[in-house]
Amino acid sequence: MTIPPAVAAARALIADLITRGVRDVVLAPGSRSAPLAYALAESADAGRLTLHVRVDERDAGFLALGLAKGGDGAPVAVVTTSGTAVANLHPAVLEASHTGLPLILLTADRPHELRGTGASQTTDQVGIFGSAVRFAVDVPAPSAAADYDEGAQGLRDLRSVTARAADAALGFRSGHPGPVHLNLAFRDPLTPSAPLPGPAAPAQEGYPKPDPPLVVPVVPQHLTSPALPGDSARTVVVAGDGAGPDARRLAEAQGWPLFAEPSSGSTGGPNAVAGYRLLLGSEELADGIEQVVVLGRPTLSRPVQRLLGRPAVTVTVVAPGAAPWPDAARNAAVVLPGLAAPWFEPSGEPPTSFLERWRAAGAAAAGVLDQATCDDAVLGGPTALSVARAVARVLGPADLLVVGSSNPVRDLELVLGLDGSGPEVLANRGLAGIDGTVSTSVGVALAAARRGLRTRALLGDLTFLHDIGGLLRGPDEPPVDLEIVVVNDDGGSIFATLEHGALAATGDGASATFERVFGTPHGANLAQLCAGYGVDHQLVKDVPTLRHALQAPSHGVQVIEVRVPRADRLTESRALAADVVAAATPAP
Repeated sequence: MTIPPAVAAARALIADLITRGVRDVVLAPGSRSAPLAYALAESADAGRLTLHVRVDERDAGFLALGLAKGGDGAPVAVVTTSGTAVANLHPAVLEASHTGLPLILLTADRPHELRGTGASQTTDQVGIFGSAVRFAVDVPAPSAAADYDEGAQGLRDLRSVTARAADAALGFRSGHPGPVHLNLAFRDPLTPSAPLPGPAAPAQEGYPKPDPPLVVPVVPQHLTSPALPGDSARTVVVAGDGAGPDARRLAEAQGWPLFAEPSSGSTGGPNAVAGYRLLLGSEELADGIEQVVVLGRPTLSRPVQRLLGRPAVTVTVVAPGAAPWPDAARNAAVVLPGLAAPWFEPSGEPPTSFLERWRAAGAAAAGVLDQATCDDAVLGGPTALSVARAVARVLGPADLLVVGSSNPVRDLELVLGLDGSGPEVLANRGLAGIDGTVSTSVGVALAAARRGLRTRALLGDLTFLHDIGGLLRGPDEPPVDLEIVVVNDDGGSIFATLEHGALAATGDGASATFERVFGTPHGANLAQLCAGYGVDHQLVKDVPTLRHALQAPSHGVQVIEVRVPRADRLTESRALAADVVAAATPAP
């Protein structure tokens, strides 16, 4: 039987990616990508990978991103056909680039002789993702199936390309993982000329063991002494997205207050300060800080960015690998590639008065936040902040929470830890966009289930609507359990807490302008939308009912909608901040 060159090359490519650790591949259907589709279906049937099919390429990209985010570090591949299908991957590629997630983009293309000729679905795909990818190759169309027999030069060339791509995606040389792009030209015929022979390896439990990396991971030289250029007695640790447990370990070893974002992986512990972004509104507290050590990417809080930009504050940034270090305020004094063991050795000294002052302020802030979100405080109906607390309260060590951008993640920041240390939290904070969050959550849920974790998501209504297509799954797709809590305030309440909301409060037509171009009310019926996708929907009207719904067993994808007011968001946020500062300020 003669196998078309495109089919032979696609089979070889997928087989090699499997040996390099790819376990999940997301496919968006198309014609030019057909050789890859056949190869993926064959490998999935043999149990060598898990195939996920989505009809929308943007959703496919974010599903792959979620699989990478919720997984164990293995690269995830996503396949599209040519033309605009490739461009639809760009938002997910940008997010993966800024958060360092290993995606392998396999985009089908016309052969070179058809490019620039007006052929259907043909555009310039070479370099389409620009600097957002760590590695990119335009792979010529295969010309002979025999080139991909074992030992043939074409197979060796292809394996060299996939090796470089996989190693770049995992950041083995750079310490800077991220997306890579293989643009794959295919000539007709694109389909097998006869049923394909069976896979080389029989169906098996689990996945094949990956080949060793082409290169050895770089181990940077770490600073071995915890000596800092600033006053270590007045130091705080800022843990941004992806900081990991080292930020908490550092704060506790050195006796420093910890300001941890929800998706930092560093929340909890005796030095974590509740409501820290509100407490930075106290000049007495903020002015006492002389040194900040930053891990991860802090993006949530303007008060934190103002702190990092103060000329009197010495900022030390820990930024491993070749990724750009976070320093939006352009005020970093020292940038370290990592922290060695001496940084995490307890000093043995008693807590400083500086630490005790911040601990006391955090306890005061927690008391105010508790009173503002307790059941008695929301008898008239839930608030966005009380919904975030209800979600955080029911989650434990076996749970994973995906939180959307805008207000949900900021609300969670204030209430996480009020009822315990809280669950593992993931968020798309690379570019802090709202797009693709439903698909990301589905991907996280699929990957997290392999770790024995249950996944929930906390999203705003605009974030949910922006990726409503992420609910669409075919009947043959792998099952997924995911509970999505949608805080529906009929618009973009995040803007009410910014300067736009303050301007709208002045009247003189500003309020109407704000509603039209920032508030953007939509009036969408979420129950009917969910019904159209075959997804269960429940509308809850109070916090106790929400907690009950979250504690009940769930299967499949379920949406729990909670409607909250938006009109008073600015006034309420300002009042809460003032109450926190007042509670933390000692009486004269």
